[in-house]
Amino acid sequence: MTTQRAELRKSRKRRLTRRRVVGAASGALLLTGAAVGANVMLSPAGAATTAAADWPTPTGDKPVTETIEVSGTFDGELQRFYGSGDLGGDGQEEGQDPIFKLKDGAVLKNVVLGKPAADGVHCSGSCTIENVWWEDVGEDAATFKGTSASSTYTVTGGGARQADDKVLQFNGAGTLNVTGFQVSDFGKLVRSCGNCSTQHKRTITIDDVDVTAPGKSLAGINTNYGDTATLSRIRIHGDDDKKIEPCVRYTGNDSGDEPEETGSGPDGTYCKYSASDISYE
Repeated sequence: MTTQRAELRKSRKRRLTRRRVVGAASGALLLTGAAVGANVMLSPAGAATTAAADWPTPTGDKPVTETIEVSGTFDGELQRFYGSGDLGGDGQEEGQDPIFKLKDGAVLKNVVLGKPAADGVHCSGSCTIENVWWEDVGEDAATFKGTSASSTYTVTGGGARQADDKVLQFNGAGTLNVTGFQVSDFGKLVRSCGNCSTQHKRTITIDDVDVTAPGKSLAGINTNYGDTATLSRIRIHGDDDKKIEPCVRYTGNDSGDEPEETGSGPDGTYCKYSASDISYE
């Protein structure tokens, strides 16, 4: 009897030991899963490996035959809007009508602009363009036209690709802020108008942006009108030869002539950034 009881005690100890080992392993797996989950949630947005996957799948298609005027907030619910009829052009001709025209203070969000996109989006004054995606840029993706020095244009999130020339055309006065944006296969990300009949001082900030070659420049500014461009957290992908110019300086005019390029690179006065603000991946 004594021997049998001893054997039973040993058997129970072995079972408890096995349970503890299994429980510890399960706990380790749970902790590992939590750590992985935390790493995923903390991964920085816009990494090169996820840039393509970040493009949304449109929830539907909406042909647009005449410009949609927006006051207040327009939420497109990630539907694809594209030009049809009189808005069906997709060339680079100047003076095309936009798909969306935003009144002063308007917000456009959660929109996919498909092909043809005509002249994209026009802002008549201060505006916010949030999570808007241009699948194939027409003449320009967005044009900013406010006439007040206090006008503020905000482009946050979203992206644009296949722009033969300019993505964001800055014709008006005020400040343009671009953040969390993606751009690929483009000419110029932001261009301060070099030859508009009415010229202004323009302030540009570009922050936390993923840029994929080919492309020509990120910001083009007119130093003779006091323009500035501040760049930070710029990640350039696929440009080993560093052909994409972060900031280009011009002498603008109001006569319609082609503006003269006067230089490029950081100068601390007009092109405000340092080498550490640009990374090549």
